[in-house]
Amino acid sequence: MTTMAVRATEAQPRPAEPSVTAQPRPAEGPVTVGPRPTQEPVAVRPRAAQESVVRRHELAAFLRHRREHITPEQVGLPRGRRRRTPGLRREEVAQLSAVGVTWYTWLEQARDIQVSVQVLDALARTLLLDFSEREHLFNLAGAVDPSPGKNCPSVTAAQRAVLEQLEPFPACLQNSRYDILAYNRTYGLLLCDLATVPPEDLNCMILAYTHEEWRSSIVHLEETTRLMAAKLRAAMAGHLADPAWKTLLKRLRTESAEFREAWDRHEVVGVRSKRKQFVNAHVGPLTLDHTDLWLSPNSGPRMVTYAPADEASRERLEKLHAIACREARGT
Repeated sequence: MTTMAVRATEAQPRPAEPSVTAQPRPAEGPVTVGPRPTQEPVAVRPRAAQESVVRRHELAAFLRHRREHITPEQVGLPRGRRRRTPGLRREEVAQLSAVGVTWYTWLEQARDIQVSVQVLDALARTLLLDFSEREHLFNLAGAVDPSPGKNCPSVTAAQRAVLEQLEPFPACLQNSRYDILAYNRTYGLLLCDLATVPPEDLNCMILAYTHEEWRSSIVHLEETTRLMAAKLRAAMAGHLADPAWKTLLKRLRTESAEFREAWDRHEVVGVRSKRKQFVNAHVGPLTLDHTDLWLSPNSGPRMVTYAPADEASRERLEKLHAIACREARGT
């Protein structure tokens, strides 16, 4: 019985194999290795482009806010009876700033358009911006203010008092870009009459390479200017993407062949104290010891002082200070 049952089982037919449908052969082409993407790759916006978009929207919001908070009377316009817009209309801002209405509208819509420093300056005046607001406007636009003004809010009253107390010794406040932020009366007549220098030119690099009176007061001019270019290169390493630094460098390279030659040497020198010799237009030769007094932990703003190296220079500084005081009084 057992043997017959086994044989009967072996005699049963095997189940049919599942049918296989032949698939067409794929066309020849490149072979893709690895998992196939499930969706199209999403384009990643570069960081610089993202920052540009944020800046444009911040600029647009800032302009709208300021426009809405300036009354027509503040800018000499009649209010009229049918005014529904709070503050000024867009066309009024455009007219007062001498720009097209469509162009200004695009600016408030955060369109990707180029804005010149001249237009920003006109908008700042039209919207009655104070120093901080003006600085904010130019920062949002990624531009350098061509007329920052002589009074820098970063210079405190205490620092100005120190400058005054150092007289008759010449002293000034500078930032790492060599902008002259403030100075005492003796420094104002040390190399030229700084009161006659336009605000946009109050920079030691600009004066040393382009201002003839300033240059004629320096005894060792070639050595001095070459050293200044090397110092600027060293300081600029931490500000390569800063618009203000790039604008300064472009201007120097454009206006001074001497600077281009010095800059292309790629020399680098750190800041250091040095004895300097000048020929002042009012009192004659001066030998002074230059010292930098840093106002922050890093190489940023500093107080630049000049102490007389000999008795003759001390006496001449006192005379120069007396002349500066008389000129300040208008006598």
